[in-house]
Amino acid sequence: MSSDSNSISAALSRTTPVLRLRVWVLITIAIGILMAALFILALRLSIRRNKKTVKGLDRASQTEIPVVSKDINVDRIGAQRLHDSGAPAMPVHDKYSQMKDASHLPESRSVDVDAFSQCSSVYNIEKAGSSYSEDYSSSGPARKGSSPYGYVSASPLVGLPELSHLGWGHWFTLRDLEYATDRFAKSHVLGEGGYGVVYKGRLMNGTEVAVKKILNDVGQAEKEFRVEVEAIGHVRHKNLVRLLGYCVEGIHRMLVYEYVNNGNLEQWLHGDMSESGILTWENRMKILLGTAKALAYLHEAIEPKVVHRDIKSSNILIDDEFNSKVSDFGLAKLLNSDKSYINTRVMGTHGYVAPEYVNSGMLNEKSDIYSFGVVLLECVTARDPVDYSKPADETNLVEWLRMMITNKMVEDVVDPNLEIKPPKRALKRAILVGLKCVDPDADKRPKMSKVVQMLEAVLNAYRQDQKRPSQMGSIDFESQQSLEEISNSAD
Repeated sequence: MSSDSNSISAALSRTTPVLRLRVWVLITIAIGILMAALFILALRLSIRRNKKTVKGLDRASQTEIPVVSKDINVDRIGAQRLHDSGAPAMPVHDKYSQMKDASHLPESRSVDVDAFSQCSSVYNIEKAGSSYSEDYSSSGPARKGSSPYGYVSASPLVGLPELSHLGWGHWFTLRDLEYATDRFAKSHVLGEGGYGVVYKGRLMNGTEVAVKKILNDVGQAEKEFRVEVEAIGHVRHKNLVRLLGYCVEGIHRMLVYEYVNNGNLEQWLHGDMSESGILTWENRMKILLGTAKALAYLHEAIEPKVVHRDIKSSNILIDDEFNSKVSDFGLAKLLNSDKSYINTRVMGTHGYVAPEYVNSGMLNEKSDIYSFGVVLLECVTARDPVDYSKPADETNLVEWLRMMITNKMVEDVVDPNLEIKPPKRALKRAILVGLKCVDPDADKRPKMSKVVQMLEAVLNAYRQDQKRPSQMGSIDFESQQSLEEISNSAD
C-alpha cells in the first residue's frame, strides 16, 4: 500500500514538457478551466431566461395600451388622484417604464402618420414633411409632401416623455390631465354639451390644450372616443383641429386637442364675442373658405372618406388670424369608396341636417355639403338656422332666404350689424354658392372641391371690388347676371 502511494505521488510530481510544470499543477488548471466554462454556460442560460421573461412582460404591457381601431376594453388602472393639500405634483414617469417596445396604433386609412409627434426631446422638430395635407386652390386638389402651414413647426408635444409617444399621438394618464386642468376646475370649462365637457388645460411642457372629457356612460364614451380617433387621429390639415392624444383609464375616456384661442363661429355671429367686435365680410369669407377646404380634404383626399355629420357654426373654431378649424368628430362616419352611402340613425343639429338624410337615413358627403351651405347662409345673414321667435314664414333660414331672393330683396338679407356691407357682386355670389349647397336635390349639390373654387372667386371678387370702386358699370352688369342665376337657384 505504501509503495502504491509513493508511486502515485511520484507520478504526480513528475515534471512535464509544458512549461516544465508538474503533472498535478496541469490537472488543477484543467479542472479550473472546466469549472469556469460550466459557470459561463450557466450564466448565459440564466440571461436568456431573464430576456424571455422581460419580453413576456413587454407583451403584457402592450395589451394595456388602447388599440383604438378595435373594441377598447376598460383597463384595471385605478384613478390616480392628486393630493388635496399643497400644489399639484408634476406627473411621474413610472408609467412609461414598460412601454419601450410598444407598437404604434394601427392605421385606419392610407395617410402617412409619421408627422404625428414622434419627437422625444426639446431639440427634436416635428417631421411634418413626411405627412401630406390636402390643400385646394382654383386649380383643384393637389397633394403636398410638406406641412400644411408651409413650414415645419415645433410639435406641441416637444419635451414630453419619450415613451409616451404612441404612433400618431400621445398617451396621457388621468393624473397628467388633472394636473393640466387644475383637477378639471369649473374655471377651466370652455364648453359642454351632450358629449361631455371641454376644459382648457396646460401640459407640463407649457402647451395649451383643450381636453374633451366624454361622459362617463361607458358604452357611449367608448363609441365617441373610438369614432373621433378613427376619424381624425391619423390625418392632418391646417383647417382641422389637431388631435394630440388621448387618455384611457378606468371609466375615463378623454381626448386632447390643440387649443384654438379665438372662440367659434357661432359666438362671433350671435353675440358671445361681441366685445371683440363684428366679423368683417372678408373674415367671414376666409373662415368659410378654410372650412370648405377641410371638408374637401375629408371627402375627396383620403380613403375611407370622412363624413362629419355635424357641421354647424359652433363646431368651426377660429384662431387669432381668423383661420377656421373644423372640430368635434363624435358623430363622424367613415365611408369606403365602394359605397355611395350608408344607412345610419339620423343624428345632427336641427336646421343643419339635409332633408334627404332626415327622411331616409341614407348618409353620404352630400349631407355635409348641405350643412355647410346652411353655415354659409348663416354667415351672410347672422340668423340662426331655425329661430322660433321669428314669424312662421321666417322661422327656417333657408326657406326665408329663398323667399327673399324670389322677392328680389337680396341686399336686405345681409347681417345688419356689418359696419361695411359687401358689394352687390360679392354678396350675390356668396348667396349663390350657399343656395347651390342647400339644393333640395342632393345630386345637384357641388362637390366641396368645387365649392372651394367658387368661394375663392367670391373672395377674389370682393378684394377686386375694394381695389376698383370706380368700375361700377361692369360690376353692376355682373351683379345683374348673378341675380338672375340666384333667382333660378331659389326657384
